[in-house]
Amino acid sequence: MTLIDIDSVPQSTADERAARLDAAGAAWSDRITRDPSSAQLTYRVDGRGSGAVASEIRAGNHRFVVDEPAGLAGDDVAASPVEYALGALISCQIVVYRLYANALGIVVDDIDITAEGDLDVRKLFGIDEAVRAGFSAVRLTVSLTGPESAERYEELRRVVDAHCPVLDLFANPVPTTVALG
Repeated sequence: MTLIDIDSVPQSTADERAARLDAAGAAWSDRITRDPSSAQLTYRVDGRGSGAVASEIRAGNHRFVVDEPAGLAGDDVAASPVEYALGALISCQIVVYRLYANALGIVVDDIDITAEGDLDVRKLFGIDEAVRAGFSAVRLTVSLTGPESAERYEELRRVVDAHCPVLDLFANPVPTTVALG
């Protein structure tokens, strides 16, 4: 299920994107300089069960559906939770690549990223409690095109990997609490 056609996303030139990235960076820098506590953000997303195992998710003004394939009891009307997680990782990487390419003066014409995650469903179904419930491994393949040298793109990759919030979520334990309300 596609809620927004990709063709409806406004296109921008490299110069327009650079101007937006520069303006956002300057605005955040000024804001945080005036009030360091403004750097602390809290995101809230709400969800409600629907269908067999689907979820309707609300994130600010946006709504989307998450489901499972039929083999995992779903109606297959949308991507699965783990596919959305990989999609979140890809989209965050793209944002941070654009941000730091602009900041470092590295020209990137196109960015294409593929994410693969290995998941053993035995824990999900209560078959083997010894295996991990989540991904046992995640692999990202990042393809950058442009006029820069391989060394410059490798420099960019290192900076992006150090600054990508969703990559950090995948790479490091996050204190998480669950409460019944």
